[in-house]
Amino acid sequence: MDLEVKGVAASPRRQAELSSRAKKLSQGWKPNIQATRGLRPAEVPCLDLGKLGSSDEEDGDSYIPYSKRFPRTGPPDSSSTVSWGTPLQTPYAQHHQTQQMARKQCQKKMELSLEQKTIPENLPSPTDKYKLKYQQYEAEMKEGYKQYSQRTAEKKKNNAQSQESSRKTADKEEPQLEDRTDHDLTAVDEKALLQQCYTSKPYTMQHSIRKLEAEDVAAERRKQTVVEQVMVDQLSRAVISDPEQSTNIGTYQRDRNFAGLETAPLRFRKRTLHETKIRTRSALTENALSNKLRFDGRIISRNGRDACRELIGFFFMYDSSLTVYEYRQFGKNRTNALPFIQKGVYSHQRGQRKGQQYDLSDFYVGANLTFLSCNLSLPESIKQNPILTLRVTNIDEAAIDILKTTSVGIKQDITQQEIDESRVFRVVQGILKEKLSKRGVRVVTGLGKYFRERDQKRDGALSKAIFKQALTVFHLEVPENDFESLWLILDDNCNDKVDYGEFTRAIIGEMNEYRKAFVRKAYMKLDFNKTGIVPMVDIRKCYCAKKHSRVLSGDATEEEIKSSFLETLEDACSNSSEVSYCEFEDYYEGLSIGILDDEDFVNILKNAWGI
Repeated sequence: MDLEVKGVAASPRRQAELSSRAKKLSQGWKPNIQATRGLRPAEVPCLDLGKLGSSDEEDGDSYIPYSKRFPRTGPPDSSSTVSWGTPLQTPYAQHHQTQQMARKQCQKKMELSLEQKTIPENLPSPTDKYKLKYQQYEAEMKEGYKQYSQRTAEKKKNNAQSQESSRKTADKEEPQLEDRTDHDLTAVDEKALLQQCYTSKPYTMQHSIRKLEAEDVAAERRKQTVVEQVMVDQLSRAVISDPEQSTNIGTYQRDRNFAGLETAPLRFRKRTLHETKIRTRSALTENALSNKLRFDGRIISRNGRDACRELIGFFFMYDSSLTVYEYRQFGKNRTNALPFIQKGVYSHQRGQRKGQQYDLSDFYVGANLTFLSCNLSLPESIKQNPILTLRVTNIDEAAIDILKTTSVGIKQDITQQEIDESRVFRVVQGILKEKLSKRGVRVVTGLGKYFRERDQKRDGALSKAIFKQALTVFHLEVPENDFESLWLILDDNCNDKVDYGEFTRAIIGEMNEYRKAFVRKAYMKLDFNKTGIVPMVDIRKCYCAKKHSRVLSGDATEEEIKSSFLETLEDACSNSSEVSYCEFEDYYEGLSIGILDDEDFVNILKNAWGI
């Protein structure tokens, strides 16, 4: 093969071939490449490109001129290494132009379709009916936006006021007096009063009856389980603890009669592990245990886990002893009754009857039973307080009537000192009742938060000076004589310290046990893990404002009512991300002051928490 290298002259033969080829190209002809390439080998199949050809008159021995429309400007095809086949007749430029034309046609079709979809201008004008509807819709939208803007501005203003008021109240170093008078309501008071609008019954009469019957059946089943467990435990313990069970008189007598019995074969010996016949001189029988009074109780504690324990106690008349069991549920189906206070004879640890044994007259709804926590097997959270106080929440009325008629010598008279103490409490509570009717939530929750911040030792006991300062901060003016009388009653240990929970209950009072039972029920529903702390996220999820009167009338939305409740509850909490039991109880304690009817208060809890 002859090569033409730059800078080196080609041979005369090669120069002649190149000049002849250039002459043919200038005339528009191309060479026949197939003639110079040789025949197709036999093992190579024939390549049919007939469909790609542009003419049937093509011949391998002739030269075909290029089209004038698409001139060929590239080098000849002699550089191809393929020695067979028909060259393509359509150049790349023609293919590219075909694609551009196809795109233009597609764009024209799209524009045409868009023109067809446009609404023509010759439509008839809308009727008066639709014009009126549109005007009403436009007016409603404008009015709704105007109300929304007003509510947003009012909400921002209330938030600023509540933050400023909470900042003044929470000042530890220099507590400032509130600038407003007793009759002025803050934003917190107004938001708290919104919760009093849930007084409507949440369920129909038929639904309420079914729900009440189901609750009664569950409560009766729970009490029956505890009663059976108590009877089994007490009867078994009476037999096992009898010292007479350790002797085996029959065996000794048999051994004396049959002296050689120990030498007898093993199959003739008696091989029982214990005597199945019970020998006991104890007078404790099932009939004696059945002469008892059953009562329900709760622990007075700021710990939510302890305050929500379900306790059922029994007072036995035959020996004036009592025992308390805790009903516990493990999962959905497994339940058990566990001893909380072992059976024994106990006496008062506080009050005017300190040191006296409990009798039948000490058991009534609202009574306090006190025990020394160091002498009992109790959880560590309860042992932190030296005195355990149980509040009687319910008693078996039929059983106590029977016991009172059959028992002799029961002292039920109330001393004059107890009457005087009760009078002091009523006087102080009467002075503050009018002031707390509208701002009870803010004052009660504020007092609780104020006392918790100053309880550095976390034992709940505060000095007399702190209580006086708290009354001044929250505008709770109590005459000096009444305050001193109240302090003498509460400070029974004469150590100049009183539990702030007892002080709050003494000056403000507390809701009855019927109301408090529903408060505990609502909190137990929220605290499903039994930790005593409920995250604020769970409060937001469980709170329901659908049945609020303002939501039903359209004056407010569910989110607005929920936000107002959460803001007042967060203001009462030391940690805004979680709610403890004492904070939850203080909120509804303050709300309960302005509600006279028990059913109205219960309906508030039922509507809001679905209990």
